Amino acid sequence: MQSGQQRAAAVIEALRAAGQTVAAAESLTGGLLTATLTAIPGSSDVVRGALVVYATELKHTLARVPQDLLDSRGPVDPEVAAALAVGARDVCGASLGLGLTGVAGPAAQHGHRPGTWFVALADRAGHVLVRSAVAPAPGSAEADALTRDDVRWETVDAALELLAEIATGTGPEIG
Repeated sequence: MQSGQQRAAAVIEALRAAGQTVAAAESLTGGLLTATLTAIPGSSDVVRGALVVYATELKHTLARVPQDLLDSRGPVDPEVAAALAVGARDVCGASLGLGLTGVAGPAAQHGHRPGTWFVALADRAGHVLVRSAVAPAPGSAEADALTRDDVRWETVDAALELLAEIATGTGPEIG
């Protein structure tokens, strides 16, 4: 498996080659994805910007997630991740938007255990892909060993993988 920086460098190059730009709305990762991408020289060619929307109300006010969606589904939801991706794309004027939401822990949030996350990617045509992870079973060795950083990096890795697949054409069709 590639390191985060190696994968980020490959993603930056693939996006550049594809003529794509990207923006992110990050919740549980708190800017970690964008920091990983912008650590790569030349990232300014493709990274348009990011919104760190850690507080639920900022998902609505900054990333334009509909309030009724947040009220009905809560902030940890695949539809919210999709809305975050669309919001990041539109607010930052990128060709691709990413939305990251979930629970890093240590406590559950809105009925979701630590280790649950959703990553969505939205293109300009309005197509959206969502990836997710379900938290390990409570009391399992995996759950007991899980740290906040583990969850945050797993989410960033999933976002980088999804971006790489779309930029290189090796992933699922987005349209």
